[in-house]
Amino acid sequence: MKKAGFMKDALILFVITLISGVLLGGVYEMTAAVIAQRQEAEKQKTYKEVYADASSFSTNEELTAKAASADLSAYEKVSVSEILDAKDASGNVIGHLVTSTSKAGYGGEVTISIGITSDGTITGIGFLTINETPGLGMKAKDDEFKNQFIGKNAPQLSLVKGGGAGDAEINAISGATVTSTAVTNAVNAALFLVSGN
Repeated sequence: MKKAGFMKDALILFVITLISGVLLGGVYEMTAAVIAQRQEAEKQKTYKEVYADASSFSTNEELTAKAASADLSAYEKVSVSEILDAKDASGNVIGHLVTSTSKAGYGGEVTISIGITSDGTITGIGFLTINETPGLGMKAKDDEFKNQFIGKNAPQLSLVKGGGAGDAEINAISGATVTSTAVTNAVNAALFLVSGN
């Protein structure tokens, strides 16, 4: 008798679990497309902020393949997942937009987009993901830090502490040197890949 009652309860629990799983899977399938669309819209918005002069972006297969096989060990835990051609309204390539991920501090990784003109000038950087310490590493998203990169034209940038950054230098965020280094390394990897150094 007890065994039959146990089997009945187990069967009921199994059916409830099965139905719940199917329903959760259905909800996920319905929302996954919406989430992907929102993420893509946010990426496109960041791309346009980073490279305002570009009318469109398309994947540069050759440079993206180069990034996948490049030795980026000099840039301390940086990977580049995508390199896009930035095009003007006529479809002419005017530069590149690089998506670069770097190991940071508290939050793990930062993923940024870097706009670089055909002559090697940085048009800007934008954050696709960042989860650093509030009030410290998150200051990387502030204009005071990220706007330092705009207009820089050098094969590589170096990080300095205490202000007074020169033409090829970036002022570190006070108390967030690890995040500042991660962002600068991500930018330097992008410069390396699109400039051919």
